[in-house]
Amino acid sequence: MNVKDKFGEWKEKADKKSTRDEDFTTVSGQPVDILYLPSSRAAYAQKLGVPGEYPYTRGIHPTMYRGRLWTMRLFSGLGSAEDTNQRYHFLLERGQTGLSGAFD
Repeated sequence: MNVKDKFGEWKEKADKKSTRDEDFTTVSGQPVDILYLPSSRAAYAQKLGVPGEYPYTRGIHPTMYRGRLWTMRLFSGLGSAEDTNQRYHFLLERGQTGLSGAFD
């Protein structure tokens, strides 16, 4: 399958998903394209694939982080199970989107 066909296939999937915003820019105000293809850059790395497909080098979602933000995970734990549970609830109530815990 050539790049043009692969892009068309991917675009159909991505167009069915919503994004958080219409336009995306860098912190310096430069527009960010929804997807960069080999024709976008001369030194495009081979075998990057497209978002949402193996080898997932561009993320597991077809729209990458335009439709869903990544999670910021805090590793947290306190003395007892009750203390840890209370801390997790505290973090989630204040907007934490992911938690990682280790139980021993």
